[in-house]
Amino acid sequence: MLTALTGLLLCQLIGETVVRLTHLPVPGPVLGLVLMLAFLALRKGIPGSLETTAGTLLKHLSLLFVPAGVGVLQHLARIQAEWLALAAALLVSSVATIVVTAVVMRAMMRLMKLDDDQEGAA
Repeated sequence: MLTALTGLLLCQLIGETVVRLTHLPVPGPVLGLVLMLAFLALRKGIPGSLETTAGTLLKHLSLLFVPAGVGVLQHLARIQAEWLALAAALLVSSVATIVVTAVVMRAMMRLMKLDDDQEGAA
């Protein structure tokens, strides 16, 4: 478990370092995630220790929201003052996410159906 956790943190550290050195407009953990994905693709599988560690982290993921909840409570007065803008931003972003997801899903379904039709013709 320690090796897998070290690997996860190392990927995040490399991602953070590359972003800070190159000033990429991408969060460091996202780049670290891409590096981990590339590693797993090259390895053609997920090591058992990494799968166990990731599963344990995901099981306790809700604990990571505690600091965010405390932060929200500390800024409750500001939220009360700007609730309309926050509500509008949440509504617009949620609708945009649903629309984009639907468009991408429809495009992928068409693409996959096209691929299935081509395989059947061969």
